[in-house]
Amino acid sequence: MTSEVEDHDPVPDPASGTAAEGADGAAPGSGSPEGYRRGLGGRQIQMIAIGGAIGTGLFLGAGKSIHKAGPSIILAYLVAGAVIYVIMRALGELLMYRPVSGSFSEYARELLGPYWGFVTGWTYWLFWVVTGITEVTAAATYVNYWWNVQPWISALVFTVALYGINLISVKLFGELEFWFSMIKVTAIVGMILIGLGVLTLGFSQAGDTASVGNLYQHDGIFPNGVGSTLMTLQIVMFSFLAVELVGVTAGEAADPATVLPRAIRTVPWRIALFYIGSLVVILSVVSWTAFEPGTSPFVAAFQRIGLPAGAAVVNFVVLTAALSSCNSGMYSTGRMLRDLALNGQGPGLFTRLSGTGLPFVGTTASAALMSAGVWINYEWPSKAFDYVVSFATISGMWAWIMILCSQLRYRARADRGELRRSDFRMPGAPWTGIAALAFIFLVIALMGFDPDARVSLYAAPIWALLLTVSYFVVKARTPHVFARPAPPAPPPPAEQPEQP
Repeated sequence: MTSEVEDHDPVPDPASGTAAEGADGAAPGSGSPEGYRRGLGGRQIQMIAIGGAIGTGLFLGAGKSIHKAGPSIILAYLVAGAVIYVIMRALGELLMYRPVSGSFSEYARELLGPYWGFVTGWTYWLFWVVTGITEVTAAATYVNYWWNVQPWISALVFTVALYGINLISVKLFGELEFWFSMIKVTAIVGMILIGLGVLTLGFSQAGDTASVGNLYQHDGIFPNGVGSTLMTLQIVMFSFLAVELVGVTAGEAADPATVLPRAIRTVPWRIALFYIGSLVVILSVVSWTAFEPGTSPFVAAFQRIGLPAGAAVVNFVVLTAALSSCNSGMYSTGRMLRDLALNGQGPGLFTRLSGTGLPFVGTTASAALMSAGVWINYEWPSKAFDYVVSFATISGMWAWIMILCSQLRYRARADRGELRRSDFRMPGAPWTGIAALAFIFLVIALMGFDPDARVSLYAAPIWALLLTVSYFVVKARTPHVFARPAPPAPPPPAEQPEQP
């Protein structure tokens, strides 16, 4: 099996031996140009897209945001949600142009240049490795709510179990994500329904004080000023990290031309229901003054309503959210490493596929690093580890920046007739993309005013320098693989059926 691809061929040709990779088990004719098997159905893609937008940032992080911003946090999520929708529409336009597993790393490589694809691929890989470390460790602490188990033992069990699932089949990964997402969706919908019952029928301990007036009666919508609301934007954007994961599934989606646009079109109502809807109900049932940092707003709302089992329910939901994130990390890191290797920007052994068409070498290497992270978290002070988590936010937003920049370049070239036009075009381009980029850079600038997040701005240049040096070293050794790839030829027109 070849470990590198030739000039101007970042994606293996299905007709070539590189694509077939019969020695490694990828079934030729499986439908994916990278040799993967398209085993993710529409039901699974939809729930992966939904689950990517619901994480521990909502279940736990929202408490700190509410404490800082009061009811105006709803507006922060509304604006951020609109930006996320623009990002996803930009990604959707690129996916319909060329659905590949490398996704935004591949688009950055083709449309912006090999350097940007190199940086994006390795940065997104690091993002998921760090996220996987933190989430599996968090999951271990949630287990202690019911059982007194050493955290490193639980973390190791979770890591090994999720690693094994990701090596069995992509369909099993999708099924697990489906049920993880279903649990999160059920919990939020249940909270909304219970809250609406309290507001309309007045039952429970919170019935006497529950009112929509809680959204504006306690020192107004901006009780701590507009500046405090702006400072919560980094936490709000962190809540949406991983929503772009649906793009990584493109190479293994059973019907990408139908399933992916449908999943992206549902982004507005998902944000409206799961974020805006839940926060409006919670802040109406319980005044924002009752929330404290580090306390889940869902737990606080259940306690105020008088449901003692609510804390256990939320703990279980947050546990599944953490495991879902780690599971996604296992999935995406292997694909990113293989995409880099196929383009000569990573070790050639990462190109290998298992007998079921899975990138087992890349997944194994990433899982090993996540396991090492469990030990690091056990040994190192928690504050130092929090700084690493803060860096994950920057690396995650880098993927969004590359998606928007790639779409801007793609649309300009497509409008000039240089590239095939996508059937799923982003509305309002290029101005919507420019506005979304401006918002992301505003959030990054605001992080500089937060002592806890500022360290990530120090770490980002160090990582960028390391990648830049690595890029030029690898380019000097294999300059041919860094030639800007030629765009794929437009597909031939479909043959018309013969008339009887």
